[in-house]
Amino acid sequence: MLGCASQQNKDPLEGMNRTVYKFNDVIDKVALKPVAKGYQAITPAPVQTGVNNFFKNIFDVVTLVNELFQFKFKQAANTTGRIALNTTVGILGFFDIHSKTGGVRTREDFGQTLGYYGLGSGAYLVLPLLGPSSTRDGIGFATDAFFFNPIGYINDDPARWALIGAAVIDKRAELIDDIDIRDRAFDPYAFMRDTYMQNRENLVKDGATESNSVSPYTIPLGN
Repeated sequence: MLGCASQQNKDPLEGMNRTVYKFNDVIDKVALKPVAKGYQAITPAPVQTGVNNFFKNIFDVVTLVNELFQFKFKQAANTTGRIALNTTVGILGFFDIHSKTGGVRTREDFGQTLGYYGLGSGAYLVLPLLGPSSTRDGIGFATDAFFFNPIGYINDDPARWALIGAAVIDKRAELIDDIDIRDRAFDPYAFMRDTYMQNRENLVKDGATESNSVSPYTIPLGN
């Protein structure tokens, strides 16, 4: 049950989780990492930055909704201004004008919103293809993906899936170094689990703003 895993054991599903982790790792090494490295090799750095900014601008909409749910009106006003400035002057977010003028990007998702209202993280959970999560964050991810992310409202299926694919490649490329560090750990699975849970707890407690603590594959897929 959500929030019922003991503080001493946040990974009661470790056996299943390690199996899913190995599956994800094979998919990553066979497909995702090579594609991401190829993307980095052939795409000029300014274009990569622009694409990354574009998808972060989309996720800012998810952040805005969750800031409103958490009554963080000052942050919501900041995020509204960020979206408006970057979408217009920044050409759909390809240029992060807001940050260049001293603005700060905050990060909120529905998993954090559930935590704000007191719901514990529950058990650690590795999702097929999507990577590290928890029972609470899994619900949060699905809610963000199907209801709050603008990509999910694109009616053209090929266009929507093309954006999802591009978002996955962009995120995997962004985390090339982080995942390489994870893979050099004595126990990469435990390293990923502990880092994820600690960072998520930090985010719920508003101990950070922008973070790469989520899975490289945790991209809202839409409906």
